[in-house]
Amino acid sequence: MRIRIHELLAAASASGGGGHGKDDPHAVDQDKPLYVISVAAELVDMHPQTLRLYERKGLIEPSRSAGKTRLYSQRNIEQLREIRRLTQELGVNLAGVEEIIRLRQRLDELQASMEGRITNIQGQLRDRLDALRSRALAMPDDEAGDEQPADMNGEG
Repeated sequence: MRIRIHELLAAASASGGGGHGKDDPHAVDQDKPLYVISVAAELVDMHPQTLRLYERKGLIEPSRSAGKTRLYSQRNIEQLREIRRLTQELGVNLAGVEEIIRLRQRLDELQASMEGRITNIQGQLRDRLDALRSRALAMPDDEAGDEQPADMNGEG
């Protein structure tokens, strides 16, 4: 049974890792609750109690089924892998992980806000350019500055 679970988990992990567009019918919804705690823990090579601790600390927020069972999404799995990388490879303590997560969320918010502002400014510029073009097309030729150039010999 364990080998079969690993095969299924590896396949699910591989398909959820990216490369599929939003319109791809085979794309995995990154936020869809898929894994019970034992499977999630096995996917990230952690003890289920560690996942419970991370939830209590607010580092991860799994969904809950109607029966209150924790269900982890592919996005949760990626978050857990990142927590593992920070703590085990980089030696960051949980307070540091908390701060890193908070700062990343703030950075994502600021980036989304900036992208919204850029889109808004681009729209305003496009509108102004369209208005200027409309005005230029509505002007008679002599007002638009389309005077006839003088002859090459200076006669005009």
